[in-house]
Amino acid sequence: MDKKVTVIGAGNVGATTAQRLAEKELCDVVLIDIAEGLPQGKALDLVEAAPIEKHDSFIEGSNTYDASAGSDIIIITAGIPRKPGMSRDDLIKTNMNIMKRVTADAAKQSPDAIIIIVSNPLDAMCHVAFDTSGFPKNRVIGMAGVLDSARFRAFIAMELNVSVENTHAFVLGGHGDTMVPLPRYSTVAGIPITELMTAERIEALVDRTRKGGGEIVSLLKTGSAFYAPSSAAVEMAEAILKDKKKILPCAAYLEGEYGIDGLFIGVPVKLGKQGIEEIIQIKLTGAENAALQHSAEAVKNLVADLKKLA
Repeated sequence: MDKKVTVIGAGNVGATTAQRLAEKELCDVVLIDIAEGLPQGKALDLVEAAPIEKHDSFIEGSNTYDASAGSDIIIITAGIPRKPGMSRDDLIKTNMNIMKRVTADAAKQSPDAIIIIVSNPLDAMCHVAFDTSGFPKNRVIGMAGVLDSARFRAFIAMELNVSVENTHAFVLGGHGDTMVPLPRYSTVAGIPITELMTAERIEALVDRTRKGGGEIVSLLKTGSAFYAPSSAAVEMAEAILKDKKKILPCAAYLEGEYGIDGLFIGVPVKLGKQGIEEIIQIKLTGAENAALQHSAEAVKNLVADLKKLA
């Protein structure tokens, strides 16, 4: 492969991300984790599956960053997962320190890479990676809206008994309880969902989307979601590696867009080989804008807490 992606963290999210990257034959993959033998074992297992899955991507596991040198993309999944009863804020100090360390090590080996953040609390971790790496804002991106929109799309498809391929949805704002699903911009085969279901049903799906991660945590009891998050990260990576110019909702560093300045927040962006190549500004109603500003304020407070802990 002429492309290389490094995935940091060989837990469920990281290992599944490596698997999806390889099986789509997008790149060679370097899987990194501090646990001795873990990334090597999972990488070897994936390599041994390649003849059956019929791809020639190579996956290498390592406890150091030497193998990651020259990566096109760095996907960071490292950190402790959210557990039942744990708020995203509870994660902040431990994951902040992990994020600082892994970002510094990876950026040193791949100074031209694009960083995709998956670790939680997502919006705050984007700030840590941005400040630590010193990379320009177009090369630090948070995976949030793609996952949240996918959850919204899945719930819409289940509600209306239609193919998920017919569904499109937008979720803006922070990656948490204050996220802003936009029913007006969410469609089935081009038809707004506001014409296909009642306001009460839409609100129920919006609420379920906001609580989507927590719902899975409560069911699993000993972990958090990893299939859908890995798919979301890989969709972003594919758009970058193939220079697709694909418009996806991602956490981006805003400097005045949507009236928000100096903050990572989920908005529609165009993803290509340069990373974020454009921030798409859509027209919001007064209520939608108020919800986005409320979400931004929650992220701002989280970042403020982060700085106090730093």
